[in-house]
Amino acid sequence: QEVMNMDVKPKPSRPHWCERCVQPCLAELLGTALFVCLGCLSVLEAVEGTGRLQPALAHGLALGVTVAVLGDI
Repeated sequence: QEVMNMDVKPKPSRPHWCERCVQPCLAELLGTALFVCLGCLSVLEAVEGTGRLQPALAHGLALGVTVAVLGDI
């Protein structure tokens, strides 16, 4: 009787191989591509006299926007 009353908890299932391997690699690839393209564009459109400030601000603002938008995930 007592054995039947015990709560049996199922073992948690392992995530699919795609969730473990492909999704993190794809997210890293897209994030890197975003920052590389943004950095290159900020240098191409640089006005004389900005030096290193414009690419630094472009990367910083892009990172800030990304964290603000995707921070809850």
